[in-house]
Amino acid sequence: MLRVDLGRLGREGSALVEARVPADDELWEGTRVAWNGPVDVRLRASFAGTGEVVVRGRVTGTLAQECRRCLDPLETDFDEEVTLVFVSSDSAASAQAGDEYVFGAAGAELDLSGAVREEVILAINPYVVCDPECKGLCPRCGADLNEGTCGCTDEEADPRWEALRALKEEG
Repeated sequence: MLRVDLGRLGREGSALVEARVPADDELWEGTRVAWNGPVDVRLRASFAGTGEVVVRGRVTGTLAQECRRCLDPLETDFDEEVTLVFVSSDSAASAQAGDEYVFGAAGAELDLSGAVREEVILAINPYVVCDPECKGLCPRCGADLNEGTCGCTDEEADPRWEALRALKEEG
């Protein structure tokens, strides 16, 4: 699905890769990434003058996430520009360790799936909130504080802080 024919790429100089990856595709298995629909991938691959394959483009979709404070479900838009650099396995030993991916011999296909998966996982914001004013859940009883106060607001002080409280009162 997300593959570039290196032979064709060598002849034409660049290749467009477009795909609509289903939300339940095996590409997302084991990632804890939940999509609310298909993920659109539009990439352009080209050979760089140094023998690398450079792939640039966008990945867009709608994520199914939950608020980090109150755990309400949220839909968040994902629109990320990606740049991937692939070096051949022949020159991989001499390449400096960095952000490059390695591909096999010329004439084969270059599979972009793993690299796109990795870039998407790294780009997702794991700390989304439903509202900047979200009060979250009570740490004791779990009540949603956006809906009102809970019965445990008059809690006693945590005894583990007593030594620090004593130091503060002395100073």
